[in-house]
Amino acid sequence: MSAKRTVSRTWRTQWSGVHTDSPGVYRFRDEHRRVIYVGKAKSLRQRLASYFQDIAGLHPRTATMVTTAASVEWTVVSTEVEALQLEYSWIKEYDPRFNVKYRDDKSYPSLAVTMNEQYPRVQVMRGPKKKGVRYFGPYGHAWAIRETVDLMLRVFPVRTCSAGVFKRSAQIGRPCLLGYIGKCSAPCVGRVSPEEHRELAEDFCDFMAGRTGTYLSRLERQMHEAAEEMEYEKAARLRDDIGALRRAMEKNAVVLADATDADLIAVAEDELEAAVQIFHVRGGRVRGQRGWVTDKVEAVDTAGLVEHALQQLYGEEKGEAVPKEVLVPALPEDTPALSEWLAARRGSAVSLRIPQRGDKKSLMETVYRNAQQSLALHKTKRASDLTTRSRALEEIAEALELDGAPLRIECFDISHLQGDDVVASMVVFEDGLARKSEYRRFQIKTFEGQDDVRSMHEVVSRRFRRYLQEKLKTGEWSPEDGDPLPEEDDGRPRRFAYPPQLVVVDGGQPQVAAAKRALEELGIDDVAVCGLAKRLEEVWLPGEDDPVVLPRTSEGLYLLQRVRDEAHRFAIQYQRNKRGKRLKSGPLDEVPGLGESRRQALIKHFGSVKKLRQATIDQICEVPGIGRKTAETVAAALAQAPPAGPAVNTATGEIMEDETPAPAGAASERGTEQ
Repeated sequence: MSAKRTVSRTWRTQWSGVHTDSPGVYRFRDEHRRVIYVGKAKSLRQRLASYFQDIAGLHPRTATMVTTAASVEWTVVSTEVEALQLEYSWIKEYDPRFNVKYRDDKSYPSLAVTMNEQYPRVQVMRGPKKKGVRYFGPYGHAWAIRETVDLMLRVFPVRTCSAGVFKRSAQIGRPCLLGYIGKCSAPCVGRVSPEEHRELAEDFCDFMAGRTGTYLSRLERQMHEAAEEMEYEKAARLRDDIGALRRAMEKNAVVLADATDADLIAVAEDELEAAVQIFHVRGGRVRGQRGWVTDKVEAVDTAGLVEHALQQLYGEEKGEAVPKEVLVPALPEDTPALSEWLAARRGSAVSLRIPQRGDKKSLMETVYRNAQQSLALHKTKRASDLTTRSRALEEIAEALELDGAPLRIECFDISHLQGDDVVASMVVFEDGLARKSEYRRFQIKTFEGQDDVRSMHEVVSRRFRRYLQEKLKTGEWSPEDGDPLPEEDDGRPRRFAYPPQLVVVDGGQPQVAAAKRALEELGIDDVAVCGLAKRLEEVWLPGEDDPVVLPRTSEGLYLLQRVRDEAHRFAIQYQRNKRGKRLKSGPLDEVPGLGESRRQALIKHFGSVKKLRQATIDQICEVPGIGRKTAETVAAALAQAPPAGPAVNTATGEIMEDETPAPAGAASERGTEQ
């Protein structure tokens, strides 16, 4: 990269600073310094100049982006391929809101072979790909993978068990059921060597990759040889193996007779959304299928959608995962650069073209029909849901007399058990949907004991103090309580950078007043506050003597209830985890240098902490792994620690004489979690 320029003032007056016709990548930022759009151009000057025409002449989506942007920065690069790579990297890093981002309409499973393990395992996997694992698919359903694997294990008895089952079988010297019925070569008990098992796994992978003809011919030859030598049982077994493999192959019909390796991409779209379908053809057979759906948040045509799909599909792939041929419905503007980029990822030439005739054109029509059906199904499922969410937000805005629909709602809840382990939660809903990556949890720091009002004031203050920290160093707030100063603005998503339109607290008038007071003390007056009381599901507003009562059938009330319940769940979960850790702790946890293994050895040897407390240093030294210095440290720690209370049988209420280790949480817990 040869140059970089950042515009710090209003970007509309600064675009003339681009004096180059070189290719490059540019980023638009909003007033919060969040990257909202990433684009690339063959000529930066011409591309950026296109944004400065009359707003009325721009595409509505482009106009929305332009009016939202507050600054722009750009990076000049040497080639269009470098621009393509940088654009992909920035879109992945910043997740800009005005860029097309495909989302899977389902989580597609793949057949994976863990070649990075000593004994490779065949299993169903979802999610991001891992290094050293061979993947086949993706498939439409996990059961389709399991049916295929079940047929192939007869011929390739590769391990399919988990690490725990494998370890257990090795310990007891007895394989699992699959080992007994011949569908696993049982490497756990040494029936095959690691090298032999790896060879089985490689044969499995070769067959799944489409190299089937050679293997079937070899099996047929072995079957005939066994029959000629009158080894009829062996011949019958080979015959059944061939039948199993043929049935597995039949699940992937031949679609291209010339054993082509290709990916076919089709796009179905309307004014608002687009659906992309991809068929993965290997060895002339459809080996996998997946689909994406996206909102058309930027002005983009079919060729642009194809380009985005190619970036997402192959951005993390290398080698044979990128096929020799990619068939598309429209060629992107930078086809030569894209072809070069794909070739670099594959390591050899990649053909990017539109099929014109024959089987490939017919198959592309099939893929397009799948894309159309996917888009129709997506719209059918989303229509009522989107309408309901919009109506709920409108009802909330009307009931609370807000200026607009609260697109971002944050809800706070306090949880404790009789004043102990006081914690708080913050959950975030955007456009009526939970955004779990934005959830936060707090420990109450400024006081001890039970006081929900003070706790709410502290948590809201801390959350919005952090917001002010991130607010471009405007000077509206000075750091206190050791909070760190904001780091360099780089456009990445920040923990507390974006304010909500509505803050919801779990509680009534006192909690609402505490939250409102916290905002006023920080000088924040553009965030609405309300509370939702559990008893009658009443909505309380600051300074109001009477609650706002929403109808029981109101979608707005239902959304507020979901937000409140989610905050309550998240707080309870954190509080229980925190309490569990505290209850499990004991005097031995405070002994420096004493790990979990030696703590368990001490308890196992003496039977209880009480008996360990009564032991001499010489007796403690008798425990394997405990030296004299450690024994002295343990004895000193137990002498300083207060003795535990008597153990109680919770079923009978009887006080037991001998102290025995009790499971965490065995003590009676009174009260309710709030």
